[in-house]
Amino acid sequence: MPMIFSKERLDFSKLKADIHRRLIQKLNLERLTQSDREAVRKEVAQLIEGMVVEDATPITFTERERLAQEVMDEVFGLGPLEALLKDPTISDILVNNYKSVYIERHGLLERTNIQFRDDEHLRQIIDRIVSAVGRRVDESSPMVDARLPDGSRVNAIIPPLALDGPCMSIRRFGRDPLTAEDLLRNHTLTPQMLELIRGCVKARLNVLVSGGTGSGKTTLLNVLSSFISDRERIITIEDAAELQLKQAHVVRLETRPPNVEGKGGVRQRQLVINSLRMRPDRIIVGEVRGEEALDMLQAMNTGHDGSLTTIHANTPRDALSRLETMVAMANLGIPESATRRQIASAIQLVVQMSRMSDGSRKLVNVTEMTGMEGDMVAMQDIFVFKKEGIGAAGEVLGEFVPTGVRPKFSERLLAAGIRLPSELFGAKMAR
Repeated sequence: MPMIFSKERLDFSKLKADIHRRLIQKLNLERLTQSDREAVRKEVAQLIEGMVVEDATPITFTERERLAQEVMDEVFGLGPLEALLKDPTISDILVNNYKSVYIERHGLLERTNIQFRDDEHLRQIIDRIVSAVGRRVDESSPMVDARLPDGSRVNAIIPPLALDGPCMSIRRFGRDPLTAEDLLRNHTLTPQMLELIRGCVKARLNVLVSGGTGSGKTTLLNVLSSFISDRERIITIEDAAELQLKQAHVVRLETRPPNVEGKGGVRQRQLVINSLRMRPDRIIVGEVRGEEALDMLQAMNTGHDGSLTTIHANTPRDALSRLETMVAMANLGIPESATRRQIASAIQLVVQMSRMSDGSRKLVNVTEMTGMEGDMVAMQDIFVFKKEGIGAAGEVLGEFVPTGVRPKFSERLLAAGIRLPSELFGAKMAR
């Protein structure tokens, strides 16, 4: 965390702003690139030295180093946020206003002493982020989704919608996404559960990842996608690109918001439809949110098997209900029973993620779609997480338990050359 200095010794933010202003007068900051970093650092050091000599500024060597680094962060980075972005343990950065910044670390929230100078300073940082990916935020378009170079997802909202000034949320996605081994180490799932879902992806079952906000859906989707063969052509479709696939043959598509005149926007539905003309082996939709659900289901039912997507829902049954609602948003008048039949035939597996009260993420349901029973989609759990209570240190206690049910898609896995032992579905798993 940044050091705190008394006002009597040094008004640090004022000094930093003064040096930044002098830099702007001396240099064309808009044309600077990362290759100019060393030249700018020397210029900053000279400015600080000049102020120490000419103005008798009371500043120690350590404070000079910190001041130089913070000015460099203003010139090349995201200002006060740079220190947080360099911390790999932080998963979320939540800027409520210019003087209130929270972080999430290990699933728990904590307040920082990071601050911006004022609302305008925060707006400048937001503008720097969104302009880098060709987006904008202003009074006519006061909400925006964007991403950072490392893949982290950014949402910003400004007045008049944000009453207390600009605010911003950053969901971190590190340069090295979590692997299947990381999920095992974090007790997100068990080796037996991992073996099952890996087999489902390899056998080209359509998988729906369900969960609440911050439950780890995208992380799990990245892990699932890592099981896809390098020989397959993958098309990804996202609102703000955050998937980090390692395969060589990947085409990434991203939606586009409308321009100032309200034209030129490209929705997920248009990208899903277009992707079908691109000879995909797999279609991965980062998150299904609306009318594109219909086109995704139709693709799954017409030979584009092995597709993956995520959805916001608290249970596997809720996930199917949300899909129904999204299909209805297409306004094609499809009967409810027909929609449910499409869902039952398109999706074979729902995996439910949940964030526990201690901040841990767990795969709490592995659920198979087994067809229709009357007018309802039939489902059966293969694995569940049974919560047993809270430990002395606040940790969630429980165990992953197989239900004893052998999934109906076992034959499909067998046809793909994937043999799962019968005992995988019967014995209790590790805590």
